[in-house]
Amino acid sequence: MIIARTIQEVRNQVKEWKREGKSVGFVPTMGYLHEGHESLIRRADEETDKVVVSIFVNPTQFGPTEDLESYPRDFERDKKVCEEAGADLIFHPEPEEMYEKANSTYVGIEGLTKELCGKSRPTHFQGVCLVVSKLFHIVAPDKAYFGQKDAQQLAVIKRMVRDLNFDVEIIGCPIIRETDGLAKSSRNTYLSKEERKAAVVLNLALTEAKKEIEAGEKSALKIKSHICDIIEKEPLAKIDYVELVSFDTIEPVEIIEGNVLVAIAVYIGKTRLIDNFIMEKAEV
Repeated sequence: MIIARTIQEVRNQVKEWKREGKSVGFVPTMGYLHEGHESLIRRADEETDKVVVSIFVNPTQFGPTEDLESYPRDFERDKKVCEEAGADLIFHPEPEEMYEKANSTYVGIEGLTKELCGKSRPTHFQGVCLVVSKLFHIVAPDKAYFGQKDAQQLAVIKRMVRDLNFDVEIIGCPIIRETDGLAKSSRNTYLSKEERKAAVVLNLALTEAKKEIEAGEKSALKIKSHICDIIEKEPLAKIDYVELVSFDTIEPVEIIEGNVLVAIAVYIGKTRLIDNFIMEKAEV
């Protein structure tokens, strides 16, 4: 497995693979890899000839009060996860390699980013779009893999790729969960023992909501209210948002029909966790 720290190293290697007729899969990450990331790498390994994983804690997607410095990092452990899952190259640059000091170009998307995480983290998706567009230009992958846990991010990246004509197929992959239902996340490491127990309330609330919708409930307001009621019973939980939106437009819905994303963000203590599920339009 190759460890590349410069853009030119990555480009040279990918060009060599493509001259050999190899397809390239790409998994962008911020490191501190868990089973969710591993599942993306394994799928990329199954579907493409060569797999590139980026490990880069991207400063442009963190707000001024967010956890850039304390974000967990363990590159030695990440290397083992990547190698065991089938990665062929890790791109692990320093911020100075990715961003010029006088960087003045930004990539933003209107509409899809005004709700959910975009509302509570107004600069977040501008940073995500910028770094992902740069990584796509550097790696030039045939396919790129993103987890559904960051469902709004997945929708945003798909729209960016469509609007800017990137020659890459975006693959959304299922959420990987702990045995008690908590979605895998690097931020789970911030939770104390008591907070970790409390965090299962996110999946509990979503599971109950999904049962209600499958039983025929069509009112987004009723589902939202039921989710809030369950979460608010947990003393350590503080709701950031509970929303039902169209997965295609990330616009709020009143009636549950078509492809609907049920998404929540909840603070457990000081740690902000997200989770969701998608109710897909029934096939006729």
